Amino acid sequence: MPAPDTITVSQLSRLVGLPDAPLLLDVRTEEDYATDPRLLPASFRRDARSVTSWAADYAGRPVVVICQRGLKLSQGVAAWLRQSGARAEVLDGGFEAWVKSAGDGMLLRPDHIPPRNAQGRTVWVTRARPKIDRIACPWLIRRFVDPSAVFLFVAPSEVTAVAERFNATPFDIEEVFWSHRGDRCTFDAMVEEFGLGSEALNRLALIVRGADTARPDLVPESAGLLAASLGLSRMYRDDLAQLDAAMGLYDSFFRWSRDAVAETHNWPTGNHKGAKA
Repeated sequence: MPAPDTITVSQLSRLVGLPDAPLLLDVRTEEDYATDPRLLPASFRRDARSVTSWAADYAGRPVVVICQRGLKLSQGVAAWLRQSGARAEVLDGGFEAWVKSAGDGMLLRPDHIPPRNAQGRTVWVTRARPKIDRIACPWLIRRFVDPSAVFLFVAPSEVTAVAERFNATPFDIEEVFWSHRGDRCTFDAMVEEFGLGSEALNRLALIVRGADTARPDLVPESAGLLAASLGLSRMYRDDLAQLDAAMGLYDSFFRWSRDAVAETHNWPTGNHKGAKA
């Protein structure tokens, strides 16, 4: 039975990727991190030795602390965070337990995460007037890579120049790393390259691919995503407002992909009171 102020791998895995997921702080030592530099989705590296200087940054926020085995480092950091007003828990069994139970499909590869700016955020840039891929990718990044990521939507001809001038990472344009590959879209590339190939995200990627590459018959849900995305693009002139509005749409598709694929809904048929035989 887990100790108080701990959360199990199975409990945390049900929260990862959701809009109300806790902040995840990786406090493994440099030696442990060097052995396996992968991260839990959307987690941040913090130095346990300097916790007293940054604990107050998380006051009032739900936090899960991860060290190698869920012992002294995460226990001590979580205690300091609680002392500073955070709602902090320890991942039971630590990083090792997550690797053993969650598998490779939910471990983030850090080598493809862009450098963070002075505020600790990754910055991304793409073409203005997004429809599908340029909304799906920001959703994936904010839910599984960097919850504080910044997205710049600019004129198509200026994406590369803005990326260079503002140290932003370009995506969903030609001849950049984060782009379409063959018949697969940029969302597919991000799921693969970030190491996020869980069953649910792979299923969602198929839906996005069908909607984004003019193949709405790829899976039935692609047509629905395409219709909803085109409707949102006409409801909002501001790209950031459209992104904010669409986050819930992708949250719902993710939850369906994870939890409700087998569920159906149909109005009862047959004779009812007052119906003609």
